[in-house]
Amino acid sequence: MLNLEELADLIEKNRGAARARVKEFSIGGRPFSFNSKPAIMGVINLSADSWYRESVCLNAEAAMRRGRVLQAQGADMVDLGAESTLSHAARANDAIQNSRLLPVVKALRSADILVSVETYQPAVARASLEAGANVLNLTGTDAAAEMSRMASAHDAALILCYVQGPTVRDVGDFDLSPDPVASMHEHFARLIETALKNGAEKILIDPGLGFYYRNLQDSAVRVRHQMTVFLNSFRLRALGFPICHALPHAFEYFGEEVRCAEPFFAVLAALGKTDLFRTHEVPRVKAVLDLLRSY
Repeated sequence: MLNLEELADLIEKNRGAARARVKEFSIGGRPFSFNSKPAIMGVINLSADSWYRESVCLNAEAAMRRGRVLQAQGADMVDLGAESTLSHAARANDAIQNSRLLPVVKALRSADILVSVETYQPAVARASLEAGANVLNLTGTDAAAEMSRMASAHDAALILCYVQGPTVRDVGDFDLSPDPVASMHEHFARLIETALKNGAEKILIDPGLGFYYRNLQDSAVRVRHQMTVFLNSFRLRALGFPICHALPHAFEYFGEEVRCAEPFFAVLAALGKTDLFRTHEVPRVKAVLDLLRSY
């Protein structure tokens, strides 16, 4: 069981990283003070394959309603996805993704809601940025240079995800090293160098804890890995850029109370100095963060 002694040892070994500060910047004209106040990203899934039913919206009108609700609940921005990352989910080509995304991007931006688009496809990213998207949530590595140039051209932020494969849909077994954060540090250092060389300046990094690998189907193995990375995330802030985390579900443990899983993981993510919390449960996670700030 997690205990204070383990947390104290973690800090003792990484005091320099614990003091690291990250770059702060504006997104869509709104300043984000990551070093003093974390931000919240709500989720809208435009694919019927997504299992988190509360976030699924199958038309632009439903997505617009949910976007307004998420904003009222405290989301600083909304992340849109048009293809589920579940291993069994149907692939959605560029045309399908654009048909789902673009009307929603335009509608949300017309309501002054900041929009992130999750994709690994350059054509989808380009069309979304032209429609007004403020953030590219890059769930692959193959197109990092091209996506960086696009983000720079549109003054958009870029989320670089840790993916052990060319895209989130093309992964196999996860390489569970004894210290996963050290491997992530090397991975992100390379991606950040590529992004900076191609003009991207507003960069966040995401350890990719919500992605589906074949050998992480054992819930105990997966949750231990997730908890370890959450608590060690502050070490990645030494790279100089804010950390984004997609909060997972652990439904094998939470069962009928699965909607409490993301708020639980938010506590661990906050202890690890996460800067942007991606969640389907905006009001619950906001309440957790507000309470932690009151200490």
